[in-house]
Amino acid sequence: MTAARPGSTWDDPEREEDDAMPQRDPEATLRAVLDAFNRHDLEEIMGHFSDDAVFESPRGSEPWGTRFVGRTAVRAGLAMRFEGIPDVHYGDDRHFVSAAGDRGASEWLLTGTTIGGKRIEVRGCDLWEFANGRIVRKDSYWKRVG
Repeated sequence: MTAARPGSTWDDPEREEDDAMPQRDPEATLRAVLDAFNRHDLEEIMGHFSDDAVFESPRGSEPWGTRFVGRTAVRAGLAMRFEGIPDVHYGDDRHFVSAAGDRGASEWLLTGTTIGGKRIEVRGCDLWEFANGRIVRKDSYWKRVG
C-alpha cells in the first residue's frame, strides 16, 4: 500500500492499489483517462489514480487553482467538471510522456455548455506525474477566454 501524503484522505485504507486496474504504460493511461472523461465515467477515471493523488484544478483563489488531495477529494474535484459542464468533451488531443515515464503532458480542446447556458470552447493542458503505474498528480490549465 502507498503511504499517504500529508493531508490526504482515503476512501478505504484496506484497499490495495493493484486491485483497481491493471497497470498500463503512461501514454496509454492518458488516452484511457481522456476517453473515460468523454464518457463521463468517473469510476474508470479514478481507477487510474493512486490513493494519495493530487488534482490541481485551473480555477480557484490560490496561485495553483484549487488543490484536491487524496482519492475522495480528487474524485469530488473531478466530479465538479461534469456537474458544471454536463456535456463536457475533450477533443483535438495530444499526449506526451517523459523518457523516464514519470511525467506527462496532455493538450486538448474542451467544449461544452455550462449549467448556466454559456457555451465554452477553450484550449488547455494537463501536467501529469506517475508512480507505480498510477497517476499521482494532475495539474490542469485552461487558456483564459474573454
